[in-house]
Amino acid sequence: MRKTMAIFRMLPLLVGILYLAASGRTARAHDEAATGSRFVCNAIPPGAEPGCAIPLPTGNRVQTTSVAEDELRLTILQLRETILQQKETIVGQQGTIKELNAKLARCEASADDASQGGRARGQGSRRKEHGKNTMGDLPRDPGETIDQLGKTMQSLKGRLESLEQRQQQQLRLPSTNLSSSSSGGGLGGGGGPAVAAAAAAAALPPLAPLPTELRELLRQRVEVLEGQLLRKVAELEEEKSQLLNETADHRQRTENTLNSLLERITELERSMCCIHNDQPSPPSTANNAFKSPEDFKVSLSLRTNYLYGRIKKSLPEMYAFTVCMWLKSSASPGIGTPFSYGVPGQANEIVLIEWGNNPIELLVNDKVAQLPLSVSDGRWHHICLTWTTRDGFWEAYQDGERLGTGDNLAPWHPIKPGGVIILGQEQDIVGGRFDATQAFVGEMSQFNIWDRVLRPADIIGMANCSAYMPGNVIPWVDANVEVMGGATKAPLEICEDRAFDS
Repeated sequence: MRKTMAIFRMLPLLVGILYLAASGRTARAHDEAATGSRFVCNAIPPGAEPGCAIPLPTGNRVQTTSVAEDELRLTILQLRETILQQKETIVGQQGTIKELNAKLARCEASADDASQGGRARGQGSRRKEHGKNTMGDLPRDPGETIDQLGKTMQSLKGRLESLEQRQQQQLRLPSTNLSSSSSGGGLGGGGGPAVAAAAAAAALPPLAPLPTELRELLRQRVEVLEGQLLRKVAELEEEKSQLLNETADHRQRTENTLNSLLERITELERSMCCIHNDQPSPPSTANNAFKSPEDFKVSLSLRTNYLYGRIKKSLPEMYAFTVCMWLKSSASPGIGTPFSYGVPGQANEIVLIEWGNNPIELLVNDKVAQLPLSVSDGRWHHICLTWTTRDGFWEAYQDGERLGTGDNLAPWHPIKPGGVIILGQEQDIVGGRFDATQAFVGEMSQFNIWDRVLRPADIIGMANCSAYMPGNVIPWVDANVEVMGGATKAPLEICEDRAFDS
């Protein structure tokens, strides 16, 4: 009975122990269920046993690994953007290279067209406005083609400079972005992913090599273009020189043929006249001598570009001159060009011209002075012109009277030697390329040149026929003057003829 009572007394204690034990197992099972879904994989160090316990990583380590992944992701994005920018740059510069190739093709086509069309164009004189060249003078210089090629080269160089500026801007742009990113990270307090991305981008290789290669390629292309342009210009100049020589030869042959025909016609006319009058034929005019070497005149009866006279002698270097002549003309408008002196490099070294409705002009080294002279009344007039290099002072005399003076006409310029003196035509090149609209129409005589300024008394004496002074540089003698293209020489006693006119 006592044992039974003792068991009853112990029963509550046992029930309590069992409850506590059951509660502990339930709590442990709940914890295992709560934590059993997370597995952390750790690398096993070399030589370690798989069953050995490895320390578990802490929460801070997992957070650090996540930040590194973000930084790598940002770096990859930055690299991808850089590659896309380089790709766009390459595509744009490939298009530029194609444009340069197209420009080169157009330049070559333009140069070929210019070289073929150069033979059909001629170059006008300095004062030409319009007029017809009756002999079909030389083609003009291909200046328009050369100017067009030069403009093309300037355009290509401009494109190259624009590309270089654009490349420099692209090179400066990444550094600016990196600086702004670094500044933004600092403001964020602690750097973070932006600072890491900027550092990774700064560690990338620079973009300079690719633009440098392209710039070098473009420079090489421009040099090739310049070389081709220079060769084309040289070829055009050579063709121009050949055309000049061919045309000069053709003109000379034409003039010789015209002179031969004129002499033959003159001989036939005299022969027919003598046969009709039953008289012996006289010798030809070419073999006749004038009463005195200076008593003759040169007649230019038509306004053409193939009638002219030529002085066989040339001028020495001079620092002053006097030119005197007798002129008779009634041509209108303007008497044309009584004489011109051209030297290599300057076809208008000395020119006397009345062209169109302009006044008579004296040109020295292509500088112009207008003269107050009037000789287009169909009568003989004595004209004298003086010039000195000192201050470019000049004087103009008509019939012994000084009508005009001036200065600053090519001052301190020496007259160049070794040129060609043409009577009746204005020269566009030395000895040729005449313009019919500027030709002299009329008669001239006693064309003399001195290398000094004559005294007024000497000029008055020649104008009044009281004295005759042949030029000490160019005297007016028959043997010194040849006529071309149908121009004629005839006997003349100027003072008697002038007296008859008056």
